[in-house]
Amino acid sequence: MIAYPDIDPVAISLGPLKVHWYGLMYLVGFACAWWLGTLRAKNSARLWKPEQVSDIVFYGAMGVVIGGRFGYVLFYNFDYFLQNPLWLFHIWEGGMSFHGGLLGVLLAMCLYARKLDKSFFQITDFIAPLVPIGLGTGRLGNFIGGELWGRVTDVPWAMVFPRDPSQLPRHPSQLYQFALEGVTLFAILWWFSSKPRPRMAVSGVFLLVYGLARILVEFVRQPDAQLGFIAFDWLTMGQILSLPMVLLGIGFIMYAYKNNPLHNGINIDDAAWLKRHKNK
Repeated sequence: MIAYPDIDPVAISLGPLKVHWYGLMYLVGFACAWWLGTLRAKNSARLWKPEQVSDIVFYGAMGVVIGGRFGYVLFYNFDYFLQNPLWLFHIWEGGMSFHGGLLGVLLAMCLYARKLDKSFFQITDFIAPLVPIGLGTGRLGNFIGGELWGRVTDVPWAMVFPRDPSQLPRHPSQLYQFALEGVTLFAILWWFSSKPRPRMAVSGVFLLVYGLARILVEFVRQPDAQLGFIAFDWLTMGQILSLPMVLLGIGFIMYAYKNNPLHNGINIDDAAWLKRHKNK
């Protein structure tokens, strides 16, 4: 067993003001997304302007926070929400859902796409490689906060988390998710998107790889106490929500390569957009 590095979850304390590491990890994720997005914009053959990246990060941040909170309440604590509807706004008590945040970001990008006169998948293919860094830093925040730990195990790298009432050795599943959803997913998407791909393909790879990674980690992650296992003594809510991502990812990739081929090394909708905006 490895000793858990008991780090104070409060990074900065100024009187009554307390800044938690989890919140700082969100800021790091957004900052990295802005930096990487600016690099992608500079190499996008005039399809993107660096200043547009700031707007994308802002819209995305709103989608993450609002969608993540709504998703956690509706997917994981709906019964409690029905008893206490105002609890939805108690964000200081914690509780965020990746799948809710994803839906929030997609809605925000749909709105922003109309403002830019771009297609929805032009936006999602651009931002997909930027997302894993935020996912990874978020999981580090979970680990530092000693929350969302794994199931009881006897592996040599098991840890006892201070906030766990059982005080039993568990999988550090937050670090598994950091490695898979953060590092691995970023490496795959950054490589895959480094060359022109059919429209929807990058978005499809994101959905497919994240969904598979999340389903895999859920086998060692402790299910939420208020839900437990949904069925078969192993199926979790995280797996149920991730399975559609896998199916959609496969569907997007197949559709992209069959129906959205590149024309002279560029997407048809990108070429059409450049033509419409060549004098702007």
